[in-house]
Parts: sequence; C-alpha cells; structure tokens
Amino acid sequence: MLSKLFPLFFSLVLTILMFSQDNGYTKIDKFDPQRDPYKDLQSTITEASKLNKRIILDVGGDWCIWCKRIDAYIEENEEIKNLLDKNYIVMKVNYSKENNNEKFLSQYPKVAGYPHFFVLDKDGKFLHSQNTGDLEKDKSYSKEKFLAFLNKWKMK
Repeated sequence: MLSKLFPLFFSLVLTILMFSQDNGYTKIDKFDPQRDPYKDLQSTITEASKLNKRIILDVGGDWCIWCKRIDAYIEENEEIKNLLDKNYIVMKVNYSKENNNEKFLSQYPKVAGYPHFFVLDKDGKFLHSQNTGDLEKDKSYSKEKFLAFLNKWKMK
C-alpha cells in the first residue's frame, strides 16, 4: 500500500516545490543607500527581458519631497499606474548623503534634479533621460505629460 502512495506523494511534493520557487527577482521599490545598483540592474534586466518590458531607473531619495509626491501621484492615478506596470519595470536608485551612487550614475547623463528617470531598453541599453520637472503641474504632475512620456518610451 505504501509503495503505491509513494509516487503520488513524490509528485505532490515536486508540484508544491515548483510553484513555491522564487524566480530570484525582487522589485526595487524603495530608495536604499545599502543596495548595490549594479546587482539590482542585472536582476532587473533579466526580469525585463523575460517580460519584454522597458526599465525606468527612478533616481532620488527618502529626503526628496518630489520623490514622495511622484510615488503618491502614480499610486493615485490608475491609468498611469497601469500603463507603467504593463510596460516598465521601475528600479529605484538611491541618491543621498549616505550613498550618492556616483560611480553607477556616472554612466548616464548628468541629473539636474530629483526625482529623475532614465529609460533603458529591456537589455539595459540607455534610451532617454527624463527630467521629472518637465512632467510637473503646480505642486503635482500633469496627467497628459506623464502619459505622453510613458507612451513615447514603451516597447513598440
């Protein structure tokens, strides 16, 4: 009897293991001075390639009020959030007194202010530098400008 149940038990354990395995990707959705942006980018490139999405490097820090505003704006605007989630993987890159990630950021154009977006292809190739100040309207952001930016740089 036990020998008949063993194959069933074994296949059940294998199924559970298959569905519980992590693919190794962790979304980088917080500005963290302790993170290694080189390792984060490699993981993000792997995920973006798999999902056929572009990458947005979101450069800023917890000290930055506009960084908090842009995050809240995205969360509150379903159309922007959906367009972003469907077409991009966002990776936050810390810029602060604790760690300005100078070496990592030196491979991209100079940033005038924060937050700042760099758009990369799914393979990590630099495509565009976006001053988020250009997307602002009053003390928030322009939905039309934000949508135009996201639509312009999404995968065709």
